[in-house]
Amino acid sequence: MVALLGAMTLVLVAVAPWVLPVAAGGKNLKSYQKVEVDIIDDNFILQWNRSDESLRSVTFSFDYQKSGTDNWIKLPGCQNITSTKCNFSSVKLNVYEEIKLRIRAEKENTSSWYEVDPFTPYNKAQIGPPEVHLEAEDKAIMINISPPGTKNSVMWALDGSGFRYSLVIWKNSSSGEEEIENIYSIHKIYKLLPETTYCLKVKAALPMAWKVGIYGPVYCIKTTVENKLPPPENIQVSVQNESYVLKWDYAYANVTFQVQWLHAFLKRNPVNHSYKWKQMPNCENVKTTQCVFPQNIFPKGIYFLRVQASDGNNTSFWSEEIKFDTEIQAFLLPPVLKVRSTSDSLHIYIGAPEQSGSKPVNQDYPLTYEIIFWENTSNAERKIFKEKTDFIVPNLKPLTVYCVKARAHTMDEKWNKSSAFGDVVFVKTKPGNASNIWLIAGIGTVSITILAVIYVVKVLLRCINYVFFPSLKPSSNIDEYFSEQPLKNLLLSTSEEQIEKCFIIENISTIATVEETNQTDEDHKKYSSQNCQDSGNYSNEDESESKTSEELQQDFV
Repeated sequence: MVALLGAMTLVLVAVAPWVLPVAAGGKNLKSYQKVEVDIIDDNFILQWNRSDESLRSVTFSFDYQKSGTDNWIKLPGCQNITSTKCNFSSVKLNVYEEIKLRIRAEKENTSSWYEVDPFTPYNKAQIGPPEVHLEAEDKAIMINISPPGTKNSVMWALDGSGFRYSLVIWKNSSSGEEEIENIYSIHKIYKLLPETTYCLKVKAALPMAWKVGIYGPVYCIKTTVENKLPPPENIQVSVQNESYVLKWDYAYANVTFQVQWLHAFLKRNPVNHSYKWKQMPNCENVKTTQCVFPQNIFPKGIYFLRVQASDGNNTSFWSEEIKFDTEIQAFLLPPVLKVRSTSDSLHIYIGAPEQSGSKPVNQDYPLTYEIIFWENTSNAERKIFKEKTDFIVPNLKPLTVYCVKARAHTMDEKWNKSSAFGDVVFVKTKPGNASNIWLIAGIGTVSITILAVIYVVKVLLRCINYVFFPSLKPSSNIDEYFSEQPLKNLLLSTSEEQIEKCFIIENISTIATVEETNQTDEDHKKYSSQNCQDSGNYSNEDESESKTSEELQQDFV
């Protein structure tokens, strides 16, 4: 749509009817003229058409009115014009303010004024073709583009650094064209053929204002004879610890290299910036195809880098310039993985190196992640790409060790950058449902087995004790005594003791009585022995209460 608007001529059209009285015959003649306002850069042109040949002697005059005023001012360069065109570029106008125009025809009398629709010059202005200056190398062409308009342009005074350019280039001997878009005012075209004539044309655009200009004239130039030393190729920047590593390819030996850098914003400035390139520290007269420079010498920003080779007698042209974004380089360090497992999946979380996986990767630049995982016992790798930093990999085997690694890529094809792979993470998936059942069954079986073993061992120990270590039992008389003893005697208080009597028979005629008394001074109770020997049998108080000592003696006799 922008190209279509830029290709169209921005015109202001008005159909102006007016009536002119004619001296001879006294008739009024009507005329309709199509008025167009063309503004290209700082050139303001008014054009109109004649509809009647009889009005050849008619002149035309224009007035203009500034915004916010009621006064009409004669338009310089457009008074009493006999032709159908006038230029009012000399008028000092505020191109961002609205103006009005009016026109009238004049012969012997004058017509009434007809007002043209108001317009703002900046909005109506069209971008003209820029000026181009070319410089040739053996395999490249340097293009220097001057912004459209005059040196002290009023129309584009605030847009000098906002212009972007497009060009079309082709070999003079071929009809095949190549279009290159969105370039700065100083641009270099590489990978051309030596001693070949190339032609090109350029147009300008203001993306912020949605304006696209027209192509300028065609410029042609012939490349030079091939240089003895070619420029270095395939320049790349990587990050290593706290330093940047710049590498390049070169086929020749015994040469030295130097590296220069430039702030990217200087490319926007239309003035020549060739003298603003600076020498890269630690990268001057190096003999290897790489150099290392610390990160702290480059603040956050975008830069351009270039490399040149020299053998002492000859010097190559500068290499193709590469854009170097410190943020892009810093972000493309290997990501850190944090992996959690379930029975059949892996939950993967990707973090930035400095954040140790605790926070998501910053999304100032859109990144995509390449994740590779495989079973520890197999070399068959599976690869997936994710834009999220938190996701799940499903359909995995339970109780299996998986190896996981990842790296980051920029999603912008213009950069085409990738980080190295991070450390490999090893994680084992958890048991599945079937494994849980078998685990429970195994635990149950082991428990039952242990209980059975304990029971068998206990039985064996009892048998061994019974056979080899029998228990000591009291005599049958004692066992009978305890079994027949009333339960109440076993429940007597410890503070009360029974009183027993024993008769010791020394001879038939003499009976000695031994008495035992308790602390409560109960009545004496007597017992007699049945023979001269201690029978070992004793009677308690209840059994002998009704018998007297005399009866016991008579029974004995």
